[in-house]
Amino acid sequence: MNAVTVSERGAERILSGHPWVYRSDVARAEGLEPGAAVSVFDRRRRWLGQALFSNQSQIALRMMTRERRPIDRAFLAARIAAAAAYRKQVVEDSNAYRMIASEGDVLPSLIVDRYVEALVIQTHSQGMERLKPQIVEILQEQFAPRAIVERNESAVRALEGLPEVKGVLAGEMTSEVFAEMNGVKFIFDLLNGQKTGGFLDQRENYAAARSYAHGRALDAFSYAGGFALTLASRCESVLAVESSADAIARARRNQGLNGIPNVAWKEANCFDFLKAADQAKEQFDTIVLDPPPFARQKSNLSSALRGYKELNLRALKMLRPGGYLITCSCSFHVSEADFLEAVAAAALDAHCTAVVVERRTQARDHPIVLTVPETHYLKCLILRAY
Repeated sequence: MNAVTVSERGAERILSGHPWVYRSDVARAEGLEPGAAVSVFDRRRRWLGQALFSNQSQIALRMMTRERRPIDRAFLAARIAAAAAYRKQVVEDSNAYRMIASEGDVLPSLIVDRYVEALVIQTHSQGMERLKPQIVEILQEQFAPRAIVERNESAVRALEGLPEVKGVLAGEMTSEVFAEMNGVKFIFDLLNGQKTGGFLDQRENYAAARSYAHGRALDAFSYAGGFALTLASRCESVLAVESSADAIARARRNQGLNGIPNVAWKEANCFDFLKAADQAKEQFDTIVLDPPPFARQKSNLSSALRGYKELNLRALKMLRPGGYLITCSCSFHVSEADFLEAVAAAALDAHCTAVVVERRTQARDHPIVLTVPETHYLKCLILRAY
């Protein structure tokens, strides 16, 4: 039997409900193959569960179960079926969503996104890479997708000693898929788009923001127009600002697909645009800030908080009384408390009374595990200005 012994600190981490054990907390792991399923014990030989082993990553063990049962095809099939059943409960008005969310579905390092009849898979560890052929077979059996696409280009794979690869694993498809979220149609490029083809975690926040949107709206860091196109039906006009020409081209295609006339696109650095718009005394009734992560590492936290304060200060100075600011952070290292403090400081400097209408997070198809703080990364505040 493949067995690993962990230190007291490693055992405590497992017993506290976190599925990761770092290499420094592995006391003994001899003769194990990369990606092997292993039994985990503490120094007293007490059983702790089963995990996937990595001989490269600093995350040496990813716990799969506390039970004494094989991590075999039946095990994987049951976990995948349970994840899909949960999505039937929580996904509404969308045929593009996250079907398996790694630790959130007790399948650490496995991502599967659904885009209508196509599935996109990511395997971020040696263990899940080793299980990938079985996973692909199970996905075919349970869901009969038109195609299964692999988007394994994440830098985290280098930490596992795995190559970056992409392509069609099963079935046939063209790169682009037409999907719908909240009644708005979007084009997703499954082979070349961001992430697995697009950003799915803001789907519920798009709909929430629409319920407050009105008047003249600004969507900064618009990417392919998720917020802008969803808000347009409630606004007189929407100005969407994005620095990527490719993203704007995709956004304009999405706009044409929906026949939405009242969204204008501007290619610009959003920090520069907001500064110039503030100086020009521009005014908006609805503003969305959805920037990329500012703190990819903990060492970036201070500069990230300064960035969030600056963005929100500019936005709040341009927001008319009674207007709404939808402001987001997808930086895991920025906690909700940190984010609230940065936005509050911005409101003070803007001489604005900002009332929290909603405190939101990622869509429910991206579950948050209470004992795994890394699963809570997206923060979204909806504020009303006075």
